[in-house]
Amino acid sequence: MLTIYKDLDLEIPANVTVELESRIVKVKGPRGELQKNLRHMAMDLRLVKSPKGTKLKFVVWHAGRKHLACLRTAKAAVANMIKGVTLGFQYKMRAVYAHFPINLILAGDSKSVEIRNFLGEKRVRRVEMADGVTIKDDKNQKDQVLVEGNDIDAVSQSAAMLHGVTLVRNKDIRKLYV
Repeated sequence: MLTIYKDLDLEIPANVTVELESRIVKVKGPRGELQKNLRHMAMDLRLVKSPKGTKLKFVVWHAGRKHLACLRTAKAAVANMIKGVTLGFQYKMRAVYAHFPINLILAGDSKSVEIRNFLGEKRVRRVEMADGVTIKDDKNQKDQVLVEGNDIDAVSQSAAMLHGVTLVRNKDIRKLYV
């Protein structure tokens, strides 16, 4: 079944400004500026200003179920951008080990981390953080690092790279409890 007309509204906070130019969304807030290209999605984006506040309207015509899902995805992406420039995002990651203590050595500029003594190996694993992402030690918890930034895509990709470089390969990962 096709829907003739469907739209979703996203409220824009007072301390955030949103600019639209041919489905490229720029969001500016107290923590910085983010930009996302939504040209690959077939929809209309409109900035509606009223005395109550500003809204970003996502509009699609003659949409099926999957096309409406794109509408909600675009709204969630812009909502995450607004949350990023106002609050930011933080991932907590902890080094967990049973026998060989893993050493996490952070670079002085907080843009990279070295992982040493992973499973007792001599090899040093180095992970560079994405642009706009920093990594720092958590003062409250031992062997825990905080991956922080404004862009949720960059922060989550940096955390995923850190996780991916420490996957156990060519070993049996099961534990034997006696």
